[in-house]
Amino acid sequence: MISAYVLGKVEAGTEREVLNSLKSVKEMKKASLTYGIYDLCIEAQFKNMEELDNFVINVLRKINGIKETVTLITSRTVFSQTGEAIAFG
Repeated sequence: MISAYVLGKVEAGTEREVLNSLKSVKEMKKASLTYGIYDLCIEAQFKNMEELDNFVINVLRKINGIKETVTLITSRTVFSQTGEAIAFG
């Protein structure tokens, strides 16, 4: 299983539309609008690299309003006893 965070830059004024369009994407676990350099942070899981490639190239980048993406593939995640992530890496 491959876990990844995909950061996105979105055209101004399309943020909510882009976020709503992600609701039906099965690989997505969570999507959040963010402030700063990137407007969007998507947490997703994939069976293999081909699924990740397909998600970024054929799903995410084809959504109207997405200008740019950066993909961060996780190597290890640690959770607290409450189930909240406390450290990554």
